[in-house]
Amino acid sequence: MKVLGTGGLGFIVSHVVVELQQQGFEVVIIDNLSNSSIDVLKGITVITKKQPIFEKMDLRDKSSVSEFLKKHSDLSGVFHFTASKAVGESVENPLLYYENNLYTLIYLLQELQKKKSSHFIFSSSCTVYGQADFMPIPESAPIKTAESPYGNTKQMGGEIIVDTCKVLHNINENALRYFHPIGAHNSAKIGELSIGTPQNLVPFINQTGIGIREQLSDFGDDYPTEDGTCIRDYIHVVDLVKAHVSALQRLVDGINKSIFEVFNIGTGKGSSVLEVISVFEKVSGQKLNYKIGRRREGDVISAYADTDTANSILGWKGTSFITNTAIASIPYSFRF
Repeated sequence: MKVLGTGGLGFIVSHVVVELQQQGFEVVIIDNLSNSSIDVLKGITVITKKQPIFEKMDLRDKSSVSEFLKKHSDLSGVFHFTASKAVGESVENPLLYYENNLYTLIYLLQELQKKKSSHFIFSSSCTVYGQADFMPIPESAPIKTAESPYGNTKQMGGEIIVDTCKVLHNINENALRYFHPIGAHNSAKIGELSIGTPQNLVPFINQTGIGIREQLSDFGDDYPTEDGTCIRDYIHVVDLVKAHVSALQRLVDGINKSIFEVFNIGTGKGSSVLEVISVFEKVSGQKLNYKIGRRREGDVISAYADTDTANSILGWKGTSFITNTAIASIPYSFRF
């Protein structure tokens, strides 16, 4: 099969591309390089011994999307990752997030509706649950008012897909709601390399650890948790990508129960900010320079997954962050 990965040189999808190529898929990548590096393409090629087809393109350009789908009319599947993804930044620049995260999805679906059939995997997020009423969070949990524009775009993206599926039966779709992906490929050739100031905890820890950043800020220690810091479900990226291939295969085999399915992708275990810092210090053997700052707008208190659905239906299970510390807490930039 020939499949497309949008935002294909980004953190998660670059690992998906590796997994797909290692399983024999032909992969096409679209990326506008706004928050990624062309060097990632070299890393993918070194790992898999094969270079995916790459086209530099901005999916916000509707005519370019149309031309691309005409050129690659033999695509059988799409992994849609193109999105701006930082909670804090989305609060500061909401229009960027609404434009980039929604227009790209709409333009892509408009072109895919012209095909006889297509399999579509949507990169969603646990942010759609807002601050859930109980933990762990199942797929049936209410979709609450989003805490950030980023979370809102993921909610709206899911609604767009559901409405589309009601009238277009040629597109089968699965939405994977990620919790908090971290880590890097074991080869250390690709991983999470933030351009500019990192917006997520682990890359900020990593950059502070190697001296790129002077100090890490912990956004609040007065939350109603055991140590006062936020709790998240940290899943290793290599575990995460295996769920994508399982989700695609489910659609290809035609065993999906509906044309739109949702799966939580996490470990089922929550770790606090201070626990993650402690793990980094233990694995790296160095103290981390950090301070306690004020709460950041858009952050929820706690979020970790009920993964029973993904475990039973996809036959997939993520490895606990705490039991996978040697890989999950050390970035590929730190390991060079």
